[in-house]
Formats: sequence, C-alpha cells, structure tokens
Amino acid sequence: MEATLESQAFSILAIVALVLMVVVTGGVIYLTAADWRDRRRRKRDQDSTKRRSTAKK
Repeated sequence: MEATLESQAFSILAIVALVLMVVVTGGVIYLTAADWRDRRRRKRDQDSTKRRSTAKK
C-alpha cells in the first residue's frame, strides 16, 4: 500500500512538473513574439517619421 501511494505521489509530481514546463515555455514564446512585434512596430513608426520629415523639406 505504501509503494502504491508513493507511486501515485511521483506521478502527480511528474504531471505538475510537465504542466509547469509547458506554462513557462508558452510564456517565453509569448514574450518573444510580443517583443518581436513591438520591435517591428517601432521600426515601422521610425521609418514613417523619417519619410514625413524628409517630405516636408
């Protein structure tokens, strides 16, 4: 009985560890994608600002 309880505890811990790894990996992917999107947006805004300033001259 004690071995069964220990086996179940290890199984639960393994599942919790797997879920946490998936959550952390998803968070890293989300933050990377958001940073990439923001960098593209900032670059596009800088380019459009430069075009406007050269067009006014």
